[in-house]
Amino acid sequence: MEMGKEIRRLRTARGLTQEALAAALNVTAQTVSKWECGTSVPDVQMLPEIAVFFGITIDQLFAMTPEQQLERIENRIYCHGLFDEAEKRQIEQQLSAIAENPQHAGGAQLVLAELYNHQAEQYRLLAVSHGKQAVELTGGSREAVSELADAWGSYIPDWNVRNHHALIEWYGDFCQRNPQNRGALMWLLDNLIDDRRLAEARAWLEKLDAIDTTFRTPLYRYLIALADGDGDEANELLRQLETLKDQDWGWAVSLGDIHTLRQEYDEAIGWYRRGQELQPSPKFTDSATSIAHICEIRGDKAGAIEAYREVLRLLREEWGIVSGETYDEVERAIRSLQ
Repeated sequence: MEMGKEIRRLRTARGLTQEALAAALNVTAQTVSKWECGTSVPDVQMLPEIAVFFGITIDQLFAMTPEQQLERIENRIYCHGLFDEAEKRQIEQQLSAIAENPQHAGGAQLVLAELYNHQAEQYRLLAVSHGKQAVELTGGSREAVSELADAWGSYIPDWNVRNHHALIEWYGDFCQRNPQNRGALMWLLDNLIDDRRLAEARAWLEKLDAIDTTFRTPLYRYLIALADGDGDEANELLRQLETLKDQDWGWAVSLGDIHTLRQEYDEAIGWYRRGQELQPSPKFTDSATSIAHICEIRGDKAGAIEAYREVLRLLREEWGIVSGETYDEVERAIRSLQ
């Protein structure tokens, strides 16, 4: 019935009668009437012809809600490699059409951001591949080494390049106008700490403390003390952080991250596993991936393979993902270790 409604909407938008549409598709007017009334649907072999006639995709004939369309596009992005220009343009057009409705404009803009970030990541992976070859073929020329480091997201010692002042300014303004937005406050704190703007970070942390009663405020107190070089205070705050009760899974994963940076890998793996246990379904793959990376750092190929296989299990059983770029990337990582 939804397809019939969409055919009728498209036909009337064109100012066509049922007879005119029937003639264009080489069917009877009665057939078109049955489609639109929902008593029958077009043969599957006719769907491409109908889509071409109206200048739409076949999916649009099924008249999905905007929310369903956004979810479908998002899933397509998530499981796809690099989109070619034609595919990217098609997605952009679909999202632009959805964004015309103010009610769904925010969601459409979000998925557009996901699309461009996805494309950027895929191009980055290509840059890494070509950068490696350039380094080898040029005998490690300065330009090739620099380009590969940039593609791989290397640490950049140049403060002029590395600092986050533009991002901090934007998020600072947003948080002034939206002081209850915990996520934005946390991103602001992360970047202030990374730039060692610790006095500002402490001031913003008080704003977070006013709206948050979880582990996040003590976590940021630890990170600020650590960045300030106060090891004794940082260690004391870490001990307090580890003894908190009734926290969500993010608490355990954050402690896993802290111990990883301290190169206390056994403790880190224990916290990552605890974080995965605490997670409700569907469980994310972050903890298992972190364990795989630790094993690779240690040279423990068997442990890394086991952790990557756990990632695949989570993708299958928790998310229903059994193919596509996300799944293939993990399989490639396993093959490279075998």
